[in-house]
Amino acid sequence: MSDYPRDHDAVMRAQMAAMPLFARPAPSVAGSITSAAAADSLDAGTLNRLHRVVLEYLATRPGGATDEEMQRGIPMPPSTQRPRRIELVRRGLVVECGVRKTASGRKATVWRKA
Repeated sequence: MSDYPRDHDAVMRAQMAAMPLFARPAPSVAGSITSAAAADSLDAGTLNRLHRVVLEYLATRPGGATDEEMQRGIPMPPSTQRPRRIELVRRGLVVECGVRKTASGRKATVWRKA
């Protein structure tokens, strides 16, 4: 039996409502109890190894990088890289710096170290 209540989303919304205005939990897969638990286990004040890898990669890219470019260049799976980049943006360590096309020709945001 799980330690999580049946309506985990409602509990999460209540917890978020009690947080300061700009505080947000780490991203997790919607509806996944294990993903939410993993996100909740991250300390908001500490950069883990994966955050550092993304930040160090961006530091070597003066023109910034799209998520796709980071995933290829690091290399790191999209489901690992993108949440780490989002967390770094929320902490003010990574910022948008433009737009360029992906390999498929679609527009993507370019990110750089703040």
